[in-house]
Amino acid sequence: MKTHTQTVAQLLAGAALSLSLPVMAQASADHSNMGMNHDKMGMASAPDMADGEVRKIDKETGKITLRHGEIKHLDMPPMTMVFVAKDKAMLDKVKTGDKVRFMTIHENGQMIVTELQPR
Repeated sequence: MKTHTQTVAQLLAGAALSLSLPVMAQASADHSNMGMNHDKMGMASAPDMADGEVRKIDKETGKITLRHGEIKHLDMPPMTMVFVAKDKAMLDKVKTGDKVRFMTIHENGQMIVTELQPR
């Protein structure tokens, strides 16, 4: 036989569950629409390549120093900095002083050049 306390606790638990289900369903619907809204606004597009000038190349360590313009997808202002080349072979395509276009990502605390094109 159920006690009065058990009955009240079951009623409260049922009421809490019935109130939370519509909220959870709405949150799920809102979340699933987020991707569609971003796509419509163009926010899911691929990042642009940045412009730069080769200042130094270290083929042994696979690093390249670039003086670059704004890197919009990383919200980075123009500056000169050292990048790690994803593939050391891409460093053979350029020399100090060359103007380049490049793609970079921030991964594991490093700025990595994933694509490098002489201009």
